Amino acid sequence: MLALFLFVPSWLNGQEAAKQDTSGIRRGRLTGVLAVEGTLYVASLTGLYFAWYKDYPQTTFHLFNDDGEWMQVDKCGHAITAFYISRIGYSTYRWSGVNETKAAWFGGLFGFAYMLNIEILDGFSSQWGFSLGDFTANTLGSAIFVTQQLAWHEQRFSLKYSFHQTKYAQYRPDLLGDNLIQNMIKDYNGHSYWISGNISSFLPERSKFPRWINVAVGYGAEGMTGAFGNSANHNGQQIPPFPRYRKFFLSLDIDLTRIRTKSAILRGIFTVVSFIKIPAPTLEYNTLGQFKVHALYY
Repeated sequence: MLALFLFVPSWLNGQEAAKQDTSGIRRGRLTGVLAVEGTLYVASLTGLYFAWYKDYPQTTFHLFNDDGEWMQVDKCGHAITAFYISRIGYSTYRWSGVNETKAAWFGGLFGFAYMLNIEILDGFSSQWGFSLGDFTANTLGSAIFVTQQLAWHEQRFSLKYSFHQTKYAQYRPDLLGDNLIQNMIKDYNGHSYWISGNISSFLPERSKFPRWINVAVGYGAEGMTGAFGNSANHNGQQIPPFPRYRKFFLSLDIDLTRIRTKSAILRGIFTVVSFIKIPAPTLEYNTLGQFKVHALYY
């Protein structure tokens, strides 16, 4: 998600350019885009190394099977990150005059390559390892973007994220975070990931159905106080025996990028926060066998 905000200036400009073909490559823009992307690419990965990997022993490259962790909620996070980095890359290339097809492929490859480097860093760390599951999720996220852009020249389905704080973090703050910002990143119990489909994009152009109304299906899980399983205690503190279960959602959503406005500031805000699932009435089914109706779910 850090990459989302790093590339916002170029992305916002790219949104308008992406709507129409340009007469050719604008070399000045393209040079600037490549320079900025390259600099941020190296700087962010270097910063990640010193912030995350430096204090752990390095070893030879190896694989690590983490497919069972967090009931695969973390894999959804990998997919959405790759999706949005690909989307940002595409928009900057279109802004630079790169044609639609090449920009879609280059943007997708950029998102894929960025996430691949993180997996490689994992592969040389004794604490983790190269995860084929993460690699697959990253590939899927970039592929979802590229496939839609090539087929429809727009994103009719978007991957989205929502979060709410849970009671589980208090028992494992080391894993789930001990403040709101850390919870938003670490507490997978409060994460929900969505595929949000735009209805009007599948209707005839003459249709007066609101362009901004989406239908979303989502996935999440709860009851997790450990990655692969729950422990009975931590640091001498007893942890209640929470059942681990999956949740599936059906909800309405809003595609903020399709709301017409003459305000450049509003368009910018709508674009920046477009990865967030808008709270709305939601139906839930979970693997405890429960059906729930939420007036607003986030």
